Amino acid sequence: MKNFFLKNSFFWPLVYIPLILSFLGIVFIFEASAIRAANQYYDSLHFAKAQFIWLIIGFLAMIFFSIFDYKKLYFFSFFSMIATIFLLIIVLIPGIGFQAGGARRWIDFGFFNLQPTELAKFSIIIYLSSWFVNKEKKVFLPFITLIGFLDLLIILQPDMGTAIIVFLLSLIVYYQSGMNLFYLLLFLPIAIFCFFILIKAAPYRLARLMAFLNPQSDPQGIGYHINQIFISLSNGGLLGQGFGASRQKYLFLPEAHTDSIFAIIAEEFGFLGSLVLIFLYFLFVYRIYHIIRLAPDRLGKLLATGIFGFFNLQIIINLAGMVGLFPLTGVPLPFLSYGGSNLIISFALIGILLNIEKRIKII
Repeated sequence: MKNFFLKNSFFWPLVYIPLILSFLGIVFIFEASAIRAANQYYDSLHFAKAQFIWLIIGFLAMIFFSIFDYKKLYFFSFFSMIATIFLLIIVLIPGIGFQAGGARRWIDFGFFNLQPTELAKFSIIIYLSSWFVNKEKKVFLPFITLIGFLDLLIILQPDMGTAIIVFLLSLIVYYQSGMNLFYLLLFLPIAIFCFFILIKAAPYRLARLMAFLNPQSDPQGIGYHINQIFISLSNGGLLGQGFGASRQKYLFLPEAHTDSIFAIIAEEFGFLGSLVLIFLYFLFVYRIYHIIRLAPDRLGKLLATGIFGFFNLQIIINLAGMVGLFPLTGVPLPFLSYGGSNLIISFALIGILLNIEKRIKII
């Protein structure tokens, strides 16, 4: 194991970049949450300490999946999907599902709040990859039925951002498997129609869309969040205010230590610092692309493609939301945003990539 880590060129960006980002995230989580943590838990380090513990668990998960033969995920995927569906159902039950911010997305185990939607991202990758290993005919109907059912459970929480990610992840794996794209083209108008109905059915979604189209329409209401993000970005300028000098973190910017943590980083390190951060993400996903290209078998290629989509979708959707190119959806920024479920799942997926990479003969 030690020789593998030392000799393997893929190990450096696949592990060291996430670790660097994770430790950087802990620092900014402390910065952005210290006042809230002191008021709520009488401990300014509460969120930072929790994130550090989850980082350790995530690192252990990465080591486990880097050793566990990824080909055995073929048999594990079914049970993972059943567990995911079960958790997505029970999280909707009052008294079991923990409600915050108008959404019921967490199951409180006392020492840990599990977010089943994060497990759904993991399960859909390994389940569909295992399903499409053997190319079969006429699989579109059961495929789209499964995805529709999962997305329905996620939307009921409600969590539109994760529902979009699960849907797009499914299409990415479907496309990589070489399945007939004609069915997807037929389904596209139906998907757009369902998206329109979901927006019309929930006034807050329509209001959020309007805030995206015109952030100044209600600056003290639904547009408050995005306007505070824009203030953070404009305060940062080219070089930033300096480490620890953010003013927006003092309870002005909502979700500063979770979904909006990029805005705090941009305020303190400016445009150039943001470019460095984005470049690190680019190096990370570029290495995943090489694993897809060199994967030794069909299962490895499908798994790596799904993981590639997992990280890219979250990075793009989060950053696009920060700069007003996409509505705010509550999608975390990998490794930086506060949240144990996403961090643990992210490192588990990195472990699978390392496992695939071990079997690549030519680098």
